[in-house]
Amino acid sequence: MTFHLHKFPLMSKSRKLHRLITEQETRSSSSMALITVIDPKVEETDKKGKGHEIEDDKEEEEVEEQEIEENGYPHIKLEDFPGSSESFEMVAKFCYGVKMDLSASTVVPLRCAAEHLEMTEEYSPDNLISKTERFLSHSVYKSLRESIKALKACESVSPLAGSLGITEQCIDSIVSRASSADPSLFGWPVNDGGGRGNISATDLQLIPGGAAKSRKKPSRDSNMELWFEDLTQLSLPIFKTVILSMRSGDLSSDIIESCLICYAKKHIPGILRSNRKPPSSSSTAVSENEQRELLETITSNLPLDKSSISSTTRFLFGLLRTATILNAAETCRDLLERKIGSQLERATLDDLLVPSYSYLNETLYDVDLVERILGHFLDTLEQSNTAIVEVDGKSPSLMLVGKLIDGFLAEIASDANLKSDKFYNLAISLPDQARLYDDGLYRAVDVYLKAHPWVSEAEREKICGVMDCQKLTLEACTHAAQNERLPLRAVVQVLFFEQLQLRHAIAGTLLAAQSPSTSQSTEPRPSAAIRNLTITEEDGDEAEGERQVDAGKWKKTVRENQVLRLDMDTMRTRVHRLERECSNMKKVIAKIDKEGSSPATTTDRPRSWSITKKFGCKFKTQVCDSHEATMVDHRSRRS
Repeated sequence: MTFHLHKFPLMSKSRKLHRLITEQETRSSSSMALITVIDPKVEETDKKGKGHEIEDDKEEEEVEEQEIEENGYPHIKLEDFPGSSESFEMVAKFCYGVKMDLSASTVVPLRCAAEHLEMTEEYSPDNLISKTERFLSHSVYKSLRESIKALKACESVSPLAGSLGITEQCIDSIVSRASSADPSLFGWPVNDGGGRGNISATDLQLIPGGAAKSRKKPSRDSNMELWFEDLTQLSLPIFKTVILSMRSGDLSSDIIESCLICYAKKHIPGILRSNRKPPSSSSTAVSENEQRELLETITSNLPLDKSSISSTTRFLFGLLRTATILNAAETCRDLLERKIGSQLERATLDDLLVPSYSYLNETLYDVDLVERILGHFLDTLEQSNTAIVEVDGKSPSLMLVGKLIDGFLAEIASDANLKSDKFYNLAISLPDQARLYDDGLYRAVDVYLKAHPWVSEAEREKICGVMDCQKLTLEACTHAAQNERLPLRAVVQVLFFEQLQLRHAIAGTLLAAQSPSTSQSTEPRPSAAIRNLTITEEDGDEAEGERQVDAGKWKKTVRENQVLRLDMDTMRTRVHRLERECSNMKKVIAKIDKEGSSPATTTDRPRSWSITKKFGCKFKTQVCDSHEATMVDHRSRRS
């Protein structure tokens, strides 16, 4: 870019321009000067992009130089000028006394240009260096978002901006204001992006709509999201420097993590499944190597402790999928797996369904990955036992993970390539305290047996051994007793434990039914009690209300007794049917035992012993005996 300017305004403000123009004054006495500003970056881009047009540009420059020589104007070339031609145009306006509008994006290259042209206070009072320094101190360094914009502007003049300390001061301002505990630092006016960091409350009245804007202060979270977005505009080297400064400044791990999440979402495509859109034509495509470097940088700076942000787990799974696709370093993937394992209870089933990207895995989903993450979760849980709040001896996070793994097992059970050993190892990896009921585990076993009908009887029994029949609900027991896919041993265990649960339920129902009757026999009826009361005229209304309440309680008790009796009759009918089925099975099993063993060993031992030996059922013999005295007493009491 060539500028036709008067030499005297330039010489009065810049020592360097004064020296360069003086050297050429011997050739011409003209008051005009031609100054050509050459931006090295633009020149490189032109050479790469235009190619054959360079020769035409050289011809134009030669013609222009001939015209300059004919007119006798001094010609100065600024080849190492920091910034662009727009920055020099602002310098020229300052020299001519034209008023300029400074901003955080323009003041940094203008400050570097003033340093390059030696526009100091010693050479001329109230010069450009002092003006830009005052603007940086009063308007830029006191605002978080303005400091980020200025730091972004430092990238174009990075060597000189770094030597002048502008880059370091911007980073210090970002870290100090981000770590401040004062919520007002994240709101108006300090964090405003319009460059009004030093506007007072009275000045707002002069701005159209200023009074209305002052009443509605943005929340702290929304403003923090805004400066998180501003950080995504930085290049990776400067962003990495900011993160390292945040970590060394003992900044909150949640703020550091949020910065990393926003930056990764901006520059790594396809992290979240809901936001997988093809990049626009205007955006610059990022190579796989750059994405891998960015991902490894973000992962290495992630805090290892548990995050307080609930949405972080889904983001971490997205990072892990991308790291697998990009073939990132093993340490990077291991860090992500450990981070996910520390907060696995926040994951969803959709997060765990990570496809197998390697040809070595035959299954549709990566089961080994889930098993490793689960191992990290159990290690973290074991290390923090003292900090876990337990309910009835159980860890809430462990029970959430148990439900999550049961859902994952049911989802992968239909995969025909899933080996029984992998299914078994993942099912038994959780402790018994992780499941209150084994209904979810039974559903996964049923799906696996249905999808793998060729599995041998021994493998079926092994797979069914992962669930505890005593922890199945009545609905699951009823379904399992009629399930033809289960082996015979599992069906027998389910039947006996179902009968045991029914007996406990009936016993509890009878106790509940008897307790109101005993209390009614000892206490007078509500109507008799009400008649025995001495009611005065002053307490007449209160006594009438008590009479209605007591009568209502008595009627409610009668209705509950009727409902309990109906439920008890239904349970008795079901018990009779199960007793018949159980007695038939005992006869068949006893017949099998007589054929397979000698009479001497079977005559002196009860039938329940042979059943236990044959099917490995671990329960007392009284469970098998359906004709106990208690049942007879209940029936006689009913009659």
